[in-house]
Amino acid sequence: MITIDKLKKNFGEKVAVDIEHYEINQGDMLGLVGNNGAGKTTLFRLMLDLLKADDGKVIINDIDVSQSEDWKSITGAFIDDGFLIDYLTPEEYFYFIGKMYGLKKEEVDERLIPFERFMSGEVIGHKKLIRNYSAKSLKLKHTIKLIRELAIEIDEIEAAIKRIMDEEIQSPIFTIPGISYRMGAMIIAEIGDFSRFIPQIRYSHMQECLPPLINPDS
Repeated sequence: MITIDKLKKNFGEKVAVDIEHYEINQGDMLGLVGNNGAGKTTLFRLMLDLLKADDGKVIINDIDVSQSEDWKSITGAFIDDGFLIDYLTPEEYFYFIGKMYGLKKEEVDERLIPFERFMSGEVIGHKKLIRNYSAKSLKLKHTIKLIRELAIEIDEIEAAIKRIMDEEIQSPIFTIPGISYRMGAMIIAEIGDFSRFIPQIRYSHMQECLPPLINPDS
């Protein structure tokens, strides 16, 4: 049973909802009809505790929706496409998706562990609604973090390229002014003819070591 008692909600001077008393009994089917801006969606938001009422209350099975969340286990709602997601906390959203796949909360928590580095400690455990997160701020911070991680990987790759070029290939191409290790490696890889840059003895030895897919004579 749903009881709406002295429920009021104003937006500035506009009265969106003003219901003295109304009851919806178990098994009742109710339809709301009204013009745009008449307060239909606002009423549903108040009933689901998605908006704070200026006065009054909504009771679902003897539970005041603004004072407890126990009513959520016996209530389902769909208002607009994607609407309710904004009014969930990240944990509620993750658990909701997990429940659809038959996962327990512990299993969802375990699956979230690999993504903690992307959350920067700002997502889980703050009881903050998804709608209140700044998408631009989070995306910027995550982008910066990814750039830093990629920069580290690039440095490691370039160090490996330098080591290979210095110790294994020792190509004269690097005597050309302005040729970096990265550019030299790209040129050698593009041309594919190592014999132009490696003494013949070392070239013959490399022919034996190279796999068929990158054999310079193929």
